[in-house]
Parts: sequence; C-alpha cells; structure tokens
Amino acid sequence: MDGKPATRRGPDFCSLRYGLALIMHFSNFTMITQRVSLSIAIIAMVNSTQQHSLSNASTEGPFADAFNNSSISIKEFDTKATVYQWSPETQGIIFSSINYGIILTLIPSGYLAGIFGAKQMLGAGLLISSLLTLFTPLAADFGVILVIVVRTVQGMAQGMAWTGQFTIWAKWAPPLERSKLTTIAGSGSAFGSFIILCVGGLISQVLGWPFIFYIFGSTGCICCLLWFTVIYDDPMQHPCISVREKEHIMSSLPQQPSSPRRAVPIKAMVTCLPLWAIFMGFFSHFWLCTIILTYLPTYISTLLHVNIRDSGVLSSLPFIAAASCTILGGQLADFLLSRNLLRLITVRKLFSSLGLLLPSVCAVALPFVASSYVITIILLILIPGTSNLCDSGFIINTLDIAPRYASFLMGISRGFGLIAGIVSSTATGFLISQLQPIYPIKNQ
Repeated sequence: MDGKPATRRGPDFCSLRYGLALIMHFSNFTMITQRVSLSIAIIAMVNSTQQHSLSNASTEGPFADAFNNSSISIKEFDTKATVYQWSPETQGIIFSSINYGIILTLIPSGYLAGIFGAKQMLGAGLLISSLLTLFTPLAADFGVILVIVVRTVQGMAQGMAWTGQFTIWAKWAPPLERSKLTTIAGSGSAFGSFIILCVGGLISQVLGWPFIFYIFGSTGCICCLLWFTVIYDDPMQHPCISVREKEHIMSSLPQQPSSPRRAVPIKAMVTCLPLWAIFMGFFSHFWLCTIILTYLPTYISTLLHVNIRDSGVLSSLPFIAAASCTILGGQLADFLLSRNLLRLITVRKLFSSLGLLLPSVCAVALPFVASSYVITIILLILIPGTSNLCDSGFIINTLDIAPRYASFLMGISRGFGLIAGIVSSTATGFLISQLQPIYPIKNQ
C-alpha cells in the first residue's frame, strides 16, 4: 500500500477514462435523485390528508403526527395529486426500505461483477431502478405495503449498480489518478442530491409530487442508453481508446490474472485489521449521511419554518458543497501523492479522519445554535461537504489494498454502511414521534 506508483502520465481530461468518470457521475446523479425523490415528495404526500378540512392544523406539517407545525399552508399543495396518512414511524420504515434492498445485493453483486463484468450489472440495476421510480406514484395509490416493496426492490437494483463501479475502476484508474477519477464519478451523488432538493419542491408545487418520480425516472432511462453504448469493462476491449492511453493505463496497473476469480480469501479478509477499519469507517460515515440525506428537507421545513420550495433550495445547498469538496479532495489527494509529499497510507488516514471528525463536530453543535438561522444553515452546509472528504480516504482504500477484490470488499463495506443507514433512519423516525410530546415544536 505504501509503494510508490509509477509517475508516468497519460492524457488527462480529454481522455476516455475521464469521459467514463463523467458518465459514471451522471449514473450516480441519476440513482441518488431516484433515491431522494421520496424524501422531498413525502412533504407533499403526507401534507393534509383531508383537503376539505382546512381548519385541521395538525395535518399541515410534513410529519403531521410528530410536529404540530402549521407553518406550511395546505394551499401550497393544492394540486390534484393524492395525499396519504402515513405516521412518522411508517415514513421511517419507507425511507429505510431501500436500504434493506441495497444490502441484499451488495455482496453478491460485488462478487458477480468481478466475474461477469460491471457493465451489464450496473446498467441493469440502473434500468430497473429507473422503471420502479416511474411506478412509485401508482404504487402509493395501492397502499404503503406496495411502496415498501417497490422501494426494497429498487434498493436491490441500486445495490447492483453501486458496487459494480469499483470493478471498472480497478481496470481503468491508474494509481496516481484513483482519487481524481473516483471522486469525479462519486460526486454525482452529491450533485444529484443538490438538484433534486433544489427543484423537487418546485416540481411538487407546480406539477404535483408524482412528477418528481416521472422526471427523474425518465432521466434514468436516458442514462441507461448512454451507459450501454459507451461503457466497457476493460480498456483493452474499448474500440475508441487511443493507443497512448491504453498503454498508460496498462503500464501503471499491476499485472492481474486475466481469468475470472472464483476463490475469495475469506479467512484472510476476516483477520485483516485494515479491512475492519474500512468497514467501521463506512458504518460511521453512512450513519450521519443517511440522517442528513433523509431528514434534512423535513428538518428545515419544520424547525426553520419555511415552505416546501424554500426548504428544497436550502436543503440543496449542503450537497453542492459536498460535490465541490468531493472533487477538490480527490484533486488534493492525488496532488500530495504525485509530488511525493505524503505516503499513500498517510493521505488515506488524513482524509478519513477529516471526513469523519469535522462533520461530527458540526452535527453535535447543531442543537446549541438552533436559535441562529444563519449558523444553523452554515453547519448544515458543512456537514455533507466535510463528510465527503472520506471519498479520498477509506472509501477508495480497497482499490489500494486489494484491487482484484475491490468490488467484493466494497459490497461488504457498503453493507456495514447501510446497516447504519437502516438503523439511523428508522430510529430517527421513532425518536421524532416519541420526543414530540416532551419537546413540542411551537409555531413562530
């Protein structure tokens, strides 16, 4: 892991590998918008389940049973879209159901992607997720059980897509460009969160909440066409790659067996302490990120008392900061490595520590500055931004220590993270409903 990679450089931003990173950025953008669509749409979906009863203030808040907040007018949601009576506990289960689906496919898809290639698995997962996103409004009309089933299957599809990416980077990313390429691709998630949170409320107000799912589901279908056309698992197989770039990639990567792997050294992995450090890093990272990603729109609309459109705009700001920090962190990490300023292990530890410590400090400080609107917004922006420094730390560390098994190990790592996501989102919904009688939120 501490070995000095070759410093020979090939073509950069006009190269095919950077084009691949941009397409993967768009794929991650699409998947996260489909995942977060429900978080922004549910504010309208559960707001006023009785349209004729305008005097019932207790149903006007996004989490009606948890917060008696009537600051959001029912008229804002006076579209012809259906609304539902879902309690905070039910919403927490719906939010976490996609994580149940993802966790079911993470490890198997990581192993199978290493055998059969990531192109087909990732493309199929993206296509299934997109089609289920289009189906979500109809599923809601049939009942909450079907919504949970759809979100679970959608999670299984996204699990296939998330994990397979590292199989591609194991063959396409030179060691000195791993942080850059993976963060360009990974920043699509933060940028997608920014877009869906920024425009989701506006779409809900103008067109009705079902169009949030229709628009981003259709975007995913378009992305699938691009994916199957342009992406190849191996640079040796790509018909459009230049000879110079191909030689640069192949000469910079260690020689690996060309035959598909069958045996996985499970015993060695179980006893490997660096792997357990990566797993715990994912658990901690996903715990906080899931709460922020899922409940940030409701937190802003309820505690800061803003309407759904402004809530979406404010909720989107942290994620444009996250996208920026992800890319800048990748650039800085590879700069430190290429100039031999720090060892590889030091760079990974530095970005992991900053990505875990800084957002945690900001999150702990939130309750103490709740009276200050500006400071609260600043901290909410800093949490996802600083958290994404982990993308240049432990998140890509499996490519450094075991590139041949990167997808399999990424599946396990994300499994630990999603366990944290399941527990944190479900527990948050439960705590909201339990603490409301003790700490009621009063309207301003």
